[in-house]
Amino acid sequence: MRRHAPLFRPFLALLVAALIAACATSPTGRRQLMLVSPEQAVNASKQAYVQMLAPLAKEGKIDTDPKLTARVRRITNRLVAVAVKRFPQTRDWEWSVKVIDDPKTVNAWCMAGGRMAVYTGLIQQIKPTDDELAQVMGHEIAHALANHTAEKMSVALATLLGVTAVGVAAGEEHRGAALTGAALAAKLAIELPNSRTAEAEADQIGIELAARAGYDPRAAIRLWQKMAKLGGGRPPEFLSTHPAPENRIRALQALVPKMLPLYERARTASRI
Repeated sequence: MRRHAPLFRPFLALLVAALIAACATSPTGRRQLMLVSPEQAVNASKQAYVQMLAPLAKEGKIDTDPKLTARVRRITNRLVAVAVKRFPQTRDWEWSVKVIDDPKTVNAWCMAGGRMAVYTGLIQQIKPTDDELAQVMGHEIAHALANHTAEKMSVALATLLGVTAVGVAAGEEHRGAALTGAALAAKLAIELPNSRTAEAEADQIGIELAARAGYDPRAAIRLWQKMAKLGGGRPPEFLSTHPAPENRIRALQALVPKMLPLYERARTASRI
């Protein structure tokens, strides 16, 4: 072990320096690790989006219901207008939304860069009102605004660097295996859902986006009450890593009084 210490110490010092330099702050004031830039996350998401939707388009599963597609676009357009106003750096994002025909999947997402999708399973099983659907899409847009994709990729990269450092300390003969495991972990980290902290943060940002777009923030509570009942105690994919419904509802209830004035102001402005 001693003969590798001279190699390990400078490597570890570089790792610590990189982690300190890569700290950023989310829109809610939370400290984030950002070894991967938001721009890199946007580029990676663009490639992933094309790869995911291309086979679905060939199968004729994209935007199959013009009326539903128009409804989803009308709601998301209002949310995006607010998002761009409050986060001007997203003005050049390629904002878009697709409806994926998959009755069994209760899910929606927004990648870094503003590319969104919602599955027909969410519409058919939850039967959301416009206000409730706005809460879903506002939550997903919030993930993109808060750079959660870049954050997950950064955590994966930090894991890779850390395991590499351990490999250097252990000796050259173990380093290759460590790197292989870290690379796999990094790939999995990018593919895994957001952390519960990120989900709670997206709730906070999303309910405000929806309120400023003229959607009733009280609908967020009704939405998660519906979600909690779905599946007879077996949560849908959309809830798999989210906070427990009762905890989420309590947190949203605490936010509603602050959001109602924003909602009323938006409704008044739309009538002028």
